[in-house]
Amino acid sequence: MSTSGSKRKKNRPKTKLGIPDLEYSKAAVLRSLASPDSRRGYQHAIDEFVAWYCSEPRLAFNKTVVLRYRFYLEERGLAPGTINVRMAAVRRLAYEAADSGLLSPELAAGIHRVKGIRKLGSRLGNWLTANEALAFWQSPDGRTLTGKRNRAMLAILLGCGLRRRELSRADIR
Repeated sequence: MSTSGSKRKKNRPKTKLGIPDLEYSKAAVLRSLASPDSRRGYQHAIDEFVAWYCSEPRLAFNKTVVLRYRFYLEERGLAPGTINVRMAAVRRLAYEAADSGLLSPELAAGIHRVKGIRKLGSRLGNWLTANEALAFWQSPDGRTLTGKRNRAMLAILLGCGLRRRELSRADIR
């Protein structure tokens, strides 16, 4: 009877994940992301969570701990959008840990129910109006070859919402 009880214990998912478990789950999350920018953002968010998680006394990976992490992010004064992205990465980490059998599905579901922060008000910054965007697009001289190239790049930036780095790395053949 004692052997069957020990077998049941070995098959049961953990509640306290170690660094190897977290690294395995992180690798699975990053492999599932297609965009290099998403991969970079999620890697940063997960690394920051793992550092925080490991700095605390051995905590169970559950809803309460993830709530504590969200409160920690709020105390740091991060923007709601930043906190929401980091919470999404932690939720994804929990799902990957559950999918690989490292965490129980019930704990992963509890972590998934941790809400992000509501974004109140309007976005700050210098957003272009339609007329300003048109004037910006028309600023290069459309009669020269360089001007046509610059207008094409500005049109892609404005129309697709690309980052400058994404445009500069675009492979157009």
